[in-house]
Amino acid sequence: MRDIIAAGLADLGLLDRVPEQAPSQLAEYGHLLLEKNQVMNLTAITDPVKVAQLHMLDCAALLTCADFQNRALLDVGTGAGFPGLPLKILVPSLQVTLLDSLNKRVDWLAQVSAQLSLTGIRVIHARAEEQALEKGFRDSFDLVTARAVAELRLLCELCLPYVKVGGAFLAMKSVDCGRELEEAAHCIKLLGARLEECRDYTIPGTDVIHRLVVLRKVAPTLKGYPRRWAKIQKAPL
Repeated sequence: MRDIIAAGLADLGLLDRVPEQAPSQLAEYGHLLLEKNQVMNLTAITDPVKVAQLHMLDCAALLTCADFQNRALLDVGTGAGFPGLPLKILVPSLQVTLLDSLNKRVDWLAQVSAQLSLTGIRVIHARAEEQALEKGFRDSFDLVTARAVAELRLLCELCLPYVKVGGAFLAMKSVDCGRELEEAAHCIKLLGARLEECRDYTIPGTDVIHRLVVLRKVAPTLKGYPRRWAKIQKAPL
C-alpha cells in the first residue's frame, strides 16, 4: 500500500510537499481500517490496492485544489475518517475536527489518531445539524469537507453553517453532479455562499474521475439553519 500511495502522490505532484513519513502513515491507516472492518462496517472497499487508491489518493487529490496549511478544518459525517484524517497526515499544520453521528466510529478514529501519533486532531460524536448550534462551531472553520453520498442541497444545509465568512465548503462529488448543483443554486445563495469552482481530477492509477465542488462563504448563514434532519430531508432548500 505504501508504494502505491507514494507513486500516486508523485503523480499528483505532491510527494515533495508532504512529510516523508506520510505514505507509510497512510498505509498503516489503511491496514488498521481493513483490520477493524472485519468486525465493524467501515468500508465496502476491502482490496488493499483499492483502499490506497480510492480512499487515500482520492483524499490526497484535494491538496491540488485548495490550500490546507495552517487551516482549521471540519470533516462532517467523516465515517472512517475520510477525507479529514488523510489530509491531517499529509498536512500536519492542519487543525482537524472529525464529526460523526456513530459513537463506535468516533471511538475508533480516536484510537487510530493515537496509534498514528497525530496531534491537533479532535473527534466529536454528534449530529451535524445539532453541533452547528454549539458555541465555537458556527461560522468558525476555514474549511469544511464532506464525502457523504448525500444530495448537495442536504449537504449544504448541514455544512455551510460551520464555514466562516471567507472560508469554503469542499464537497467531494461525482462528475455527473451537474443537475444536483443546479438544483442547489438557491440553497447555496440562501445559506451565504457562492459557487467558486468545480475541479475534476483523476485518481492516480485508475480511470476514476471525481469532482470537487468549492463553495465560498460570502455571508454568515441565517439563523434557523440548519433545520432538524427530518425537515431537511422532507423539504430540501
